[in-house]
Amino acid sequence: MELTAEEFPYSKENEEMVTQNFWTKTKKFAGKIPFTKDAIAMYYCAVDAKTPLWAKGIAFGALAYFISPIDAIPDAILGLGFTDDAAIIAAGIKAISGQVTNEHKEKAAAFFNGEK
Repeated sequence: MELTAEEFPYSKENEEMVTQNFWTKTKKFAGKIPFTKDAIAMYYCAVDAKTPLWAKGIAFGALAYFISPIDAIPDAILGLGFTDDAAIIAAGIKAISGQVTNEHKEKAAAFFNGEK
């Protein structure tokens, strides 16, 4: 799955949903899903003022899907619930890989070290 800027144009609604709800869901599932660190790095990329708008659109779109209660595969289904979320996050990271900096990755790592 490959995402393009055209598929996830920047959306103020996605940005608001993510900035209001991202940490609640992330803290709830942080130790239970393997792609959490990538999602957090993507979040820091999305809120970075230096990130281009097209990359913010992809990041906020992917993160909005991750935190949305409406899913292709409900998160409550053990073993399968996060597979669609993982695919969207992985595709989003791939699409904006040149925009996710070491600083974003370091901030994600700091979250797991209890520094957030």
